[in-house]
Amino acid sequence: MAVLVKDIMTKPVVTIDESKTVKFAGELMKKTRKGTLIVTRKNKPVGIITDSDMIRKIIAKNAKPSELRVKVIMSKPLVTIKPDDDIVEATRKMKRSNIKRLPVVEGGKVVGVLSLTDIARTSPEMLDLLEYRLKMKEAPFEIKEKVTSGVCDNCGNYSQDLENVNDQWLCESCRDELKAEY
Repeated sequence: MAVLVKDIMTKPVVTIDESKTVKFAGELMKKTRKGTLIVTRKNKPVGIITDSDMIRKIIAKNAKPSELRVKVIMSKPLVTIKPDDDIVEATRKMKRSNIKRLPVVEGGKVVGVLSLTDIARTSPEMLDLLEYRLKMKEAPFEIKEKVTSGVCDNCGNYSQDLENVNDQWLCESCRDELKAEY
């Protein structure tokens, strides 16, 4: 069963009007203990500010937060997801957009925020699967079975006596034909 965004998203969402100062945004983040603010214009979501934005766009540039408006540093356009989407789709969207947080929007209103932390906290077994897949890619491919049953890659017939010859699983008849050719 798929895990849906609405099952693991963080709520309530803290919003800030785009006309407020960055200083006010920082104070609001501190007060609410949130690293993300959804930026609104006339109560509609138009952007996002994160603690990373504060570091990269204000602190690192020695800008004055009391003189800058939120709309100047917010990230836009806003990449969103729906509450009924599954977390696999959300993860793909985050990867494609190179972001760590997705506002969850329903009916034009932000109802939550989904972060990579939310996904990791919910799905530690996904990390185990990823680690296993990485190990599989690193290990050299080798066929361990000498004989198996299945469909012959050459003739398409079912056989309980398939053997791997030149990276093809062949039945006894096709193996005999191959030997006759050489």
